[in-house]
Amino acid sequence: MFLRLVADSFSRRLSRKTLTAGAVALGMAVSTASLSVSLDVGDRLAREFRSLGANLVVTPKADSLPLEIGGMDYRPVNAGAYLPESDLVKLRTIFWRNNIVGFAPVLEASAGVANPGSVPHGSSSIPAGKIPLIGTWFKHRLQIPDGSTYVTGIEETNPWWRVEGRWFDEDKPECIVGVRLAKRLSLTPGGRLTLFESREENVVTFSKDLTIVGLLETGGAEDGGVVTSLDLAQKLSGQPGRYRRLYVSALTKPEDAFGRRDPKTLAPAEFDRWFCTPYISAIALQIQQVLPGSDVRVIRRVAEGEGRVLTRVRDLLWLVSVAALLAVGLAVAATSAATILERRSEIALMKALGADSGLVGRLFAAEQVVLALTGGALGYALGILLARMLGQIVFGAAPEPSPLLLAAALGLAVVVTLAGSAYSLRRAARVEPAPILRGE
Repeated sequence: MFLRLVADSFSRRLSRKTLTAGAVALGMAVSTASLSVSLDVGDRLAREFRSLGANLVVTPKADSLPLEIGGMDYRPVNAGAYLPESDLVKLRTIFWRNNIVGFAPVLEASAGVANPGSVPHGSSSIPAGKIPLIGTWFKHRLQIPDGSTYVTGIEETNPWWRVEGRWFDEDKPECIVGVRLAKRLSLTPGGRLTLFESREENVVTFSKDLTIVGLLETGGAEDGGVVTSLDLAQKLSGQPGRYRRLYVSALTKPEDAFGRRDPKTLAPAEFDRWFCTPYISAIALQIQQVLPGSDVRVIRRVAEGEGRVLTRVRDLLWLVSVAALLAVGLAVAATSAATILERRSEIALMKALGADSGLVGRLFAAEQVVLALTGGALGYALGILLARMLGQIVFGAAPEPSPLLLAAALGLAVVVTLAGSAYSLRRAARVEPAPILRGE
């Protein structure tokens, strides 16, 4: 009988029910789209932000005292200690290894430059003048202990470096030359130059003829030097198997108040939670643990900028969702109030025939739940279409539908609908039949 009464109500008042369900559907469509994009926006924006470059830098702990002004490091490139290149494979063993987009070791030195073949090994005739030399990885293949291969390099950590031509091949004697140096020495892609090192007084101890395969423009000091493979830079500087600095680009979660706490002050359970959250400080600690003698610093300008943007975008999407849900609640409140006013005679007759207030309340609540589920399901479908359109336009990739989001949409629709109609349901349960049946 109860279900029959509910079904009869829909068959006799379909227009008003359609209006209520439509209001719920529109509100849930906006909420579903906002929530869907919000759940996906963190990963999308985090990957987009990796175009800003590395957000962590690793240097030797025994390094010289830092000298930084305005975020720029003014220490001499040849000052301090070095770190072993062989330890870098350990970065693929930390807990958040899959959040590391890429990393690249850098060895900065200085080398003599001359015309190809003009500086034979052991020569005591040394041309004057030296240039900055940078050794690093490009498309470097690392063999991971689990048997897999990981490819990384400077392109992942310094994506703003622009190369006219192509990057060097680590397995060949090749290099790229900064645009300022190329202009000064009249160098062009396809040309050749000789780099040499004299670690003994007036004697060339190592020299290498290199093919220039590209011109580099960064807007920094690199424009005045030569960039080549890390292996070659190690040989030229007399630092085999070592590097000076490591840049790491990692996907992180914006740090909240908990993430900024000192891990040394956390209780064991809190530390586990902090350690298992991709805060940039947590990833920095894990890197420091696997690279003995290292000091891992966060590039705050990059990390904090990412965090602010991500937080504000998420806050905006959540605000839109809340506003849509409030609009649904107000629309449901208006339509349910009009429905109760219209059906006062029906309610009075039900009570006169023996229905109690609880039964009347349950009847109208059941109608609202059916409307909420219908509108919520329709709103979810519309919201997914809207989310895919927004995702494609903003991020170039649409978020995938989620069964969890469907359950959340239906649950929110029911809660908001019942909350919006709560006052009207209370009025329906308190209707006195006698005055209404007498026509008062």
